[in-house]
Amino acid sequence: MENFDLNALGVVFDWDALGVVFALLGAVLAALMGGIGSAIGVGMTGQAAAGVVTEDPSKFGKVLILQLLPGTQGIYGLLIGFVTLTQIGILGGEAPTTLAKGLLYLAACLPMAIVGMVSAKWQAKASVSSISLVAKKPDQFGKSMIFPAMVETYAVLALLISILSITSIASL
Repeated sequence: MENFDLNALGVVFDWDALGVVFALLGAVLAALMGGIGSAIGVGMTGQAAAGVVTEDPSKFGKVLILQLLPGTQGIYGLLIGFVTLTQIGILGGEAPTTLAKGLLYLAACLPMAIVGMVSAKWQAKASVSSISLVAKKPDQFGKSMIFPAMVETYAVLALLISILSITSIASL
């Protein structure tokens, strides 16, 4: 967009300066929403795991692994945040970001932000159920991992689409 005269006061507003703001908003949302979802998820599963370990401390290792699964979305969101900050020049250099590119970065971060938050919560519910399974039948640990891992698939898909989108924007 071109600059324009604001209120005929001679104040010139550069719309492209907002590009970095929108790109930064995307990076923050990816890290924030993935982190919120993971914190909720790890907290939920931690409560279930603590109950199991209270009854049988030998199951600690198995339930810990199930508790950690909903934490991956926070890591994925953080990764998207770092990749975006690097692409827009906040980390590691100068890369001018126009308003259009800033909005594209924001849109590219949204899959990981939204899917990260939602999938962490649902993965936690699957993990809590799997923790209950391990509590009753510890020999079924391998099968119990499959249920929350299926939810993880969608977080990984969102991660991939966000990475592909973010890295493609620089070439536009």
